[in-house]
Amino acid sequence: VELVESGGGLVQAGGSLRLSCAVSGGSLSDYNMGWFRQAPGKEREFVAAKRWSGGDADYADSLKGRFTMSRYNANSTTHLQMKSLKPEDTALYYCAAVSWRNYDRLLRREYDYLGQGTQVTVSS
Repeated sequence: VELVESGGGLVQAGGSLRLSCAVSGGSLSDYNMGWFRQAPGKEREFVAAKRWSGGDADYADSLKGRFTMSRYNANSTTHLQMKSLKPEDTALYYCAAVSWRNYDRLLRREYDYLGQGTQVTVSS
């Protein structure tokens, strides 16, 4: 399974970005999907996750209300809509996947598959 992120870039504080993750080599419906991020000098951080079956996503407490995760099994894509961005949101954002049995691993920042990341930089 290969995960390829896109949509990162440079944005001013208060702006928005939409990240995308394209999944190939497997069926998206077999996987729970998530997003992590890692800023320079910091540990990888959980951002959001969504079950293979859909339903509400889980978010890091500090990001609720600003980030929205969606997934489209038919198109093998998942997205992270980010609004009201802050300089502290600057990080490398990764798409992650775990098998449908193991959703909680995403909440622990564990994964079976991880993309190469897309850089998000928020200027003040």
